Amino acid sequence: MSARIFRNLALSAFAFVLPTSLQAQAVTTPLKEFGHEIGADYTLPNYTQFSAYFEKLARESDRMMLDTIGRTAEGRQQIMAIVTAPQNFAKLDHYRDIARRLASAEGLSDAEAKALAAEGKAVVWIDGGLHASEVLGAQQLIETVYQLVSRNDAETMRILNDVIILAVHANPDGMELISNWYMRNPDPTKRSTSGVPVLYQKYAGHDNNRDFYASTQPESENMNRVMYTEWFPQIMYNHHQTGPAGTVMFSPPFRDPFNYNLDAMIPVGIDLVGAAMHDRFLQEGKPGVTWRSGSSYSAWWNGGLRTMAYFHNMIGLLTETIGNPTPTEIPFVVSQQLPRGDLPAPIEPQVWHFRQSIDYSITANWAVMDIASRRREQFLYNIYVMGRHAIERGNRDSWTVHPRLIAAAQEALRPPAAANAPAADSAAAPPPSDEAGAGAGGGGRAGAGGGGGRAGRATRADFDRLLRAPEMRDPRGYIIPANQKDFLTATKFIDALLETGITVHRATRDFTVNGKPYAAGSFVVKTAQAFSPHVLDMFEPQDHPDDIAYPGAAPTAPYDNAGWTLAYQMGVQFDRLLEGFDGPFEKVVGLKAPRPAGKVVSKTKGYLLSHDVNDAFIAVNRLMAAKQPVYWLKQPFRSKARVYPAGTFYIPSNAQSLPIIESVAKETGLVFEGTTGKPAGEQYKLHPVRIALADRFGGSMPSGWTRWVLEQFDFPYELVFPKALDAGNLRDKYDVIIFPDGGIPASDGRAGGAGGGGGGNANANIPEEFVARQGNITIAQTIPQLKTFIESGGTVITVGTATVLGRHLGLPVTSALVETIDGRERAIARAKYYVPGSVLRVEMDTTQAIAAGVGREVDVLFDNSPVFTLGDGAAAAGVRSVGWFNESPLRSGWAWGQKYLTNGVEFVEASIGRGRLYLFGPEVTFRGQPHGTFKLLFNGIYLGPAELSKVQ
Repeated sequence: MSARIFRNLALSAFAFVLPTSLQAQAVTTPLKEFGHEIGADYTLPNYTQFSAYFEKLARESDRMMLDTIGRTAEGRQQIMAIVTAPQNFAKLDHYRDIARRLASAEGLSDAEAKALAAEGKAVVWIDGGLHASEVLGAQQLIETVYQLVSRNDAETMRILNDVIILAVHANPDGMELISNWYMRNPDPTKRSTSGVPVLYQKYAGHDNNRDFYASTQPESENMNRVMYTEWFPQIMYNHHQTGPAGTVMFSPPFRDPFNYNLDAMIPVGIDLVGAAMHDRFLQEGKPGVTWRSGSSYSAWWNGGLRTMAYFHNMIGLLTETIGNPTPTEIPFVVSQQLPRGDLPAPIEPQVWHFRQSIDYSITANWAVMDIASRRREQFLYNIYVMGRHAIERGNRDSWTVHPRLIAAAQEALRPPAAANAPAADSAAAPPPSDEAGAGAGGGGRAGAGGGGGRAGRATRADFDRLLRAPEMRDPRGYIIPANQKDFLTATKFIDALLETGITVHRATRDFTVNGKPYAAGSFVVKTAQAFSPHVLDMFEPQDHPDDIAYPGAAPTAPYDNAGWTLAYQMGVQFDRLLEGFDGPFEKVVGLKAPRPAGKVVSKTKGYLLSHDVNDAFIAVNRLMAAKQPVYWLKQPFRSKARVYPAGTFYIPSNAQSLPIIESVAKETGLVFEGTTGKPAGEQYKLHPVRIALADRFGGSMPSGWTRWVLEQFDFPYELVFPKALDAGNLRDKYDVIIFPDGGIPASDGRAGGAGGGGGGNANANIPEEFVARQGNITIAQTIPQLKTFIESGGTVITVGTATVLGRHLGLPVTSALVETIDGRERAIARAKYYVPGSVLRVEMDTTQAIAAGVGREVDVLFDNSPVFTLGDGAAAAGVRSVGWFNESPLRSGWAWGQKYLTNGVEFVEASIGRGRLYLFGPEVTFRGQPHGTFKLLFNGIYLGPAELSKVQ
């Protein structure tokens, strides 16, 4: 057996447990282990018990081995059970290698692939516990593994022979927290999973299922590594809760749209496995399972545990199932009682017990494993075929059809009389439909529609001209130049690709492509690889169809974001190559890209450090922590025939600062340029900053992500809660207070913030350490304290909806997203304007210090975020626009009615008394992804306490 399977043996508190050579005795039942059946009312085993039981089963059964796939955010071991027939363990490495070769699809003929598929074993991933408050997922995993190692019926034995099951716990920290919280009450009837005081993943909470393409959290990294670099399951099944009201479960197939980058075999494969699941539910007399329009889930978005699988040619499954250890009820929902195509067997209202949900989960798992067994060769061969398709497309001219391309074609084919029809109200919207059918997204759900044009008489020449123009080709690859301003952040982007199984190359020397020179160290990502759908999805803009049920209806919300292009969010500069190319490239080996060598150039009296590089703030923070001087140049500075722009950091050299500089340069790749004298002109002397980050009882996800970002760049901070804010004397404790999205309510009595830890203010039986976290920010009590804090020299940074603080303080800042109807201002109706999570471009005023290092234009993650208009008295009141929208700012995603954004302000700086207030409309730290806007937060932190002086 390969040493890779023992990868984390040294980390493990319990040794890796291999299956015994023979089935020596019956395995321990859950009843014997826990004192109750899994799914018993009012009971929840925790992760400590979970892992101890899995260890015991692995010792007792020759069908199971236990692997530790890595550490969690809180340091626990994340375990995975590998379950299969005893004889398969002897060739486990071989079967894993077959899965890898078929998934990569490299160097194989169809005949060789078919032979490997015939020899190999299907690999099926089943997880649980990702969203820890959805307690069914982890509990069903216990029951599933127990049944797999204990059942001896013909079906189970066939499954074990044909399939290798990876049973993965997705969030150990969360299970320990939630189970302990539930079981803390000695009265079973009063137990509840609600009111948990913190997030159930240290930083992300519920957003731990939004992290998989960025791969920032250790649990995401662990699972991505197993999925996309080691085991390559053909099917993965992600368990969630809770099902739509009046049903028991939502199960695939999913509603439209599906992402056009996906191989067409993905939605077909999902339908195939989904049909097997529904067939089994009906066979076993388990009604109440719905699909498609039964809920909002689609196959458009990337980033979730199951959705990212699609971009790697894997069939990803999601179920959402009701159930809680405290018995619940299925309510009487009238509309759910009439059978229909995606709810053929309604279920009657009734009391529902947790064990019933366990049984539904087991049925679903067995259906997936059964079809994986019966169609083993097909699934193994299909993942090869999809990979082969991707490689072939990357090696020839290919085109991807997307909604706006269809809209443009329809407009070009419109009869002359219709060409003068009014245009739709969005740059992303299609023109009115032609005679042959509805426009792309304009008339049918998820952009469905015809588009024959000229009453259906469009020709092949029209097709070639409108949908196959040479300039519309998909790229053959991308080059990320090593000489861009923030190559260190570009390298982090490459890390995210490597961690998700993407093949990346690096130039070993300078080279030229299409007449353009590139430096050694530049990265190259070609599209001729099996996981090309993911490559395209990370570099290219998403074009979400206009999902509108009928003309004049409000847009149908997408499941999660509509656009996310990670290269845009991270501010990565890259070139798209439409022709095949090559050069002196070597494959990057491992899951981290090589960092450029940091340098301390010419050790002299001082050093200059670029503000363009996010990692520069690591150096600043470490120097500040050591009480070493750092200056921020307000004016350009010339040294050694080179002009350093405003914003450059200057660090005087001394016995204390130089070792820090050398250490940071070596660790991060930063370059410090020596200079013989201190720069003259205006400059800010930076000071250590006392940072308070607002949070709430239950945990705020935006606050959690901000915590994560601050820690990545070595910013010290302290969490602050409403009671501490209301107590006043804030200026004596802090220099800067940060309020993430949702941190300040629009009105008293209205809760703010997105949680994910169980959230809310629970009043009974709260551990003493969390009592101080209770309470709410209020306009009556908190806002006056913040006003005093700012006026006395403090800085407040507000993000997203927390920017309502500007209105509470009476600043001449209003919403730009209003219109006058019947003499009254009203919010623009959703039928006219709607911009769900998408990437938009903002124009920045780079003359202002807050924008230092950001660039003239920056891409932001915008999710129906605030947009501002500054009143006539803004300038006199010290209120300044820092960033705003020009026409058609959509870069990736969906912006219905984006004309309403034109000239809207996104970033505002206001001077109030001796302090400052910043209003950042978009979430500048959203899910730890938009590195391009991190500097706005970092700059705001340091500018407030900075001391401006002029050096002669």
